[in-house]
Amino acid sequence: MSGLGCCNTNDRGGNGKSHCSGGKAMLLALGKGLPEQVLPQEKVVETYLQDSSCDDPATRAKLERLCKTTTVRTRYTVMSKELLDEHPELKTEGTPTLTPRLDICNAAVLELGATAARAALGEWGRPAADITHLVYISSSELRLPGGDLFLAARLGLHPNTIRTSLLFLGCSGGAAALRTAKDIAENNPGSRVLVIAAETTVLGFRPPSPDRPYDLVGAALFGDGASAVIIGAGPITAEENPFLELQFSRQEFLPGTEKVIDGKISEEGINFKLGRDLPEKIESRIEGFCRTLMDRVGIKEFNDVFWAVHPGGPAILNRLELCLELQTEKLKISRKALMNYGNVSSNTVFYVLEYLRDELKKGVIREEWGLILAFGPGITFEGMLVRGVNRD
Repeated sequence: MSGLGCCNTNDRGGNGKSHCSGGKAMLLALGKGLPEQVLPQEKVVETYLQDSSCDDPATRAKLERLCKTTTVRTRYTVMSKELLDEHPELKTEGTPTLTPRLDICNAAVLELGATAARAALGEWGRPAADITHLVYISSSELRLPGGDLFLAARLGLHPNTIRTSLLFLGCSGGAAALRTAKDIAENNPGSRVLVIAAETTVLGFRPPSPDRPYDLVGAALFGDGASAVIIGAGPITAEENPFLELQFSRQEFLPGTEKVIDGKISEEGINFKLGRDLPEKIESRIEGFCRTLMDRVGIKEFNDVFWAVHPGGPAILNRLELCLELQTEKLKISRKALMNYGNVSSNTVFYVLEYLRDELKKGVIREEWGLILAFGPGITFEGMLVRGVNRD
């Protein structure tokens, strides 16, 4: 078995990162898929108000303020003028539009998800038939059979590929999928798990209303896209190039906070409500949650690890930085992902991980250990202690 290479977990590379080990799951490849339509933040106000046929000055002023405070510069979107011309009912208040919305979303997540998966498979360098498990995440589709089956067929996965779907987990979905894939890989040695996250905001698009103030936050903050990663535990083959070892995972919900992130599906699509106290609720528990993970390896200082945090919005990142007394550069890649993609729900943490990989390869990040964090409905905390890999 000369093509297989695993190293002792006690060995360290010259940059302080661990060599790959046989038992723990590894992140082996990344890919993303984005809609063709690019939406620069400076065009959001005009585009959204025109698309929704709104000429209210107060709404315009509020949206302009929100677009400035989100720190987003660029997003990608499935929604377009052509799509609204084809489905004018989507911008008509009170119209039952769930069926056309789902038709659009179901097609979009397949296209975006397949693009992301092909990119990850291409980077991985092995055939799709070598994938043994598929974990699919979305809060943007609803059907039987689900997108997991259609993606498996479109990608040419073997019919006996074991599929798992995680639906409507919102912003914590990507981290939850990593946890699920880690457990699958470590309990099935030699398996390779393809994780696909695909999201679009079409399900929640509607004209602004005083009864739904969060619609404007969504218009200023959220974007569309897909991402894919491949996870596997040893043996790691010669052509594979792991960069993160997934060590310990944890999930926790905060009792009594189930209404802070609230979403309901109706005949008009999905309606989200986001409590203003979300950053404060996260702050109330974040230190203890992170310490539980760091205690596994005896790390006491928050600045002694690298951070890959789902950027739900600048307020959450600012609270995290202040509460944990983090150095400014610790959340740099999370802020960069928010700036370049917006909040793409379950996907965004994978965009952060792409930037993390670049920083690790360039040697900008020198810490051996790091944390992946995301926060979703519940309020649910998802966290994972990870280790940078140096494979010689």
